[in-house]
Amino acid sequence: MSLLLTGARIPGSEGVVDVRIADGRIDAVDLAGRIDAAGAEQLDLDGRWLVPGLWDQHVHFTQWAQTARRLDVSRASSAAEAADLVRRRVSARDQDGDDLLVGFGFHDALWPDLPTRELLDAAAGERPVVLIAGDLHCSWLNTAAARRLGVESDDAVLREDASFAVSSALTTADDATMDRWAADAAAVAASRGVVGVVDLEYGWNVETWRRRLSAAEPRVRVEFGIYGDHLERAATLGLRTGRPIDGTAGLLTAGPFKVISDGSLNTRTALCSHAYPDGGHGVANLGEDELVAAMRFAVEHGIEPAVHAIGDEANRRALDAFERVGARGRIEHAQLVDPADVARFARLGVTASVQPEHAMDDRDVADRLWEGRTDRAFPLADFLRHGVRLAFGSDAPVAPLDPWIAIAAAVNRSREGREPWHPEQRIPFSAALEASVRSRIAAGEPADLAVLDLDPAAATDEELRALPVAATLLAGHFTHDTLR
Repeated sequence: MSLLLTGARIPGSEGVVDVRIADGRIDAVDLAGRIDAAGAEQLDLDGRWLVPGLWDQHVHFTQWAQTARRLDVSRASSAAEAADLVRRRVSARDQDGDDLLVGFGFHDALWPDLPTRELLDAAAGERPVVLIAGDLHCSWLNTAAARRLGVESDDAVLREDASFAVSSALTTADDATMDRWAADAAAVAASRGVVGVVDLEYGWNVETWRRRLSAAEPRVRVEFGIYGDHLERAATLGLRTGRPIDGTAGLLTAGPFKVISDGSLNTRTALCSHAYPDGGHGVANLGEDELVAAMRFAVEHGIEPAVHAIGDEANRRALDAFERVGARGRIEHAQLVDPADVARFARLGVTASVQPEHAMDDRDVADRLWEGRTDRAFPLADFLRHGVRLAFGSDAPVAPLDPWIAIAAAVNRSREGREPWHPEQRIPFSAALEASVRSRIAAGEPADLAVLDLDPAAATDEELRALPVAATLLAGHFTHDTLR
């Protein structure tokens, strides 16, 4: 049985077209009325806009699925305010006893006060509390949480590897519960036109996703990342980037080797050539030779490197490593890049895997911590001008898993009515959409599609961020549908 979508408009194109789908792929695209409809179910899109299905190419899916169930401290403007949010939650839910309370989303770089153990202890008493920063690179614990999790450090705020270890220990729900939450999150993603994600969740996620995709009606394609402590295991199993996993109908594929080379802006651990106001330059999580050795091992086993690099010095070192290894791959984030290094991305065939909404989240922090250098921060237009391939993501839960938000940030460089931040780095809608998809509306392409109620190319920033999606199709099957 085939499906004929009639009366569709494609952004940036003239006229109305029909699209026929068969066996999970686009069979034909032509002007309205020219495709033989014999034997096909027909659905009139009535002039709605049709785009390829969207991808979020950098998510931490399990953490995203949990975020809605965690205390939101993203709006806290001080440590005291964050602690007060904890106090209110603890007071309102005394029945939870000593259950671990997890909050998410704080940004302490602009706080006027320090996050201390004493402050959280006073707010929560013996209730264990862990607050995770919005950039996922640091965690604030009270004494009870440190004791519960076996944290030996006396520091209230743990950064980088110490914080990652805490985050990994916080997934206390059983597999069935986590799978249900993940299915809910996938359904919401489908309602935003998403057909695929690159899941860079920590840990070994092959069996996790094989189980999730078999237990429920699949809503998304998944490409899973591989971290260093599982790299040899992946190589031994013959996993190769882009290779489908057996028994998943092609929906699950091996992704890149994820390596975290530096920290983050908010945590002041992004590795930079210039000093932060406190005199530090950030951190290098691996030496340059270590980075090259790990990348070379991955490449020799068919696994593409994806190097987390935020500061300009981290990006320079990552590009140096790609050049030494002689391989293509991705740099994740690429938030501060020396102008001399922008063209190197294109020359080396390195994709800039970026999260445009981070520019909106971080603009005030960047103006303070990267003062005088923000003209090279989130340089999307510069990348585009030099022919660098862009891949958009959210880094959810750092930003919402919603590609329309990322597209709006890239096109407008503004949010909530503020003046655009470095408007010279805005890019056209067509380029932002291309960075958010992996297919085209053409014969032979996967029938991964999104049907929209507004023309996204003509939408305002506010409209683009909340763009109404009428339907989403994955391999020709509806994963979200308001039309039938």
